[in-house]
Amino acid sequence: MHRAIDPHSFGFLLTDLARMFRAEFDRRVSESGLGLTAGEARTLAHIARAEGERQTVLAERLNVEAMTLSAMIDRLEARGLVKRKRDPADRRAKCISLTPQADDVLLRVTALAREISEQASRDIDKADWAVASEVLRQARLNMMEARSLPAATDDTA
Repeated sequence: MHRAIDPHSFGFLLTDLARMFRAEFDRRVSESGLGLTAGEARTLAHIARAEGERQTVLAERLNVEAMTLSAMIDRLEARGLVKRKRDPADRRAKCISLTPQADDVLLRVTALAREISEQASRDIDKADWAVASEVLRQARLNMMEARSLPAATDDTA
């Protein structure tokens, strides 16, 4: 039986682009002399995106195990780039924020990501790129909303 799989379907395109972007980001961070792993660089970016977020939420956003993130946070904290604070709502939970020392490092990390985006958008009209970005933002919002909906129930039982 022949199975027709469209290699240009939205899911494949999105996954391939994300994988290639991540691989290029990892390579550039490795060669940058920042003294960070790519995972640590991504962690800094995600902390900047949602300053003061719980460590468990950050691990989910990064799609890493809590212990993996904890080790990265330990290294970033030892370098003076992040700090942990007790969550006032749950003393067992830790919230993570950047220190002022992280600012220069984060500028370099975001510059690397911007260069990769510029490479990806080469030969694409700026207006088209803006539309593509807006469509992806809306798709992300749709998925976030879908995740918050209760699971469908089977009323036939």
